[in-house]
Amino acid sequence: MKKLMAGLWRRISGPVQWRLLYLSQAKFVVGVTGVVRDLDGNVLLLRHRFWPEGRQWGLPTGGAKRGETFEQTVFREVMEETGLEVKVGEVVRVGSGFRLRVEIAYAARYVGGGTLRLNSLEILEARWCAPDDLPEGLLESHRLLIESSLP
Repeated sequence: MKKLMAGLWRRISGPVQWRLLYLSQAKFVVGVTGVVRDLDGNVLLLRHRFWPEGRQWGLPTGGAKRGETFEQTVFREVMEETGLEVKVGEVVRVGSGFRLRVEIAYAARYVGGGTLRLNSLEILEARWCAPDDLPEGLLESHRLLIESSLP
């Protein structure tokens, strides 16, 4: 039976193989986070409107869109939430998140470009913080990302 299955699999075309794999696998949402630092090493933190009271501070984050690279997601999310342009660097962390969510975080650098303009629907406040002076209410997972990505 195994030989028959393997032979059948090799005979079908690549697009059909991919469709079958797609239909048979779990679907995930990919959450992408940017650990954005300025030239002095300060971290960009945002107070998010829709996050739970007492835990509203965090890094720029959002969901990857279909056809978008994760680096493009970081760039887009920072731009949408703050109006700032960033240069996306290396991966800081990849992990599983809540239920069917994959989490990926990138280091990013603000080197100028764009004007700070908050998306008032999503973001209440933005602040550049020294890594040793982070605000109360910062998500613990984001605190760990900041610590693990120190230069």
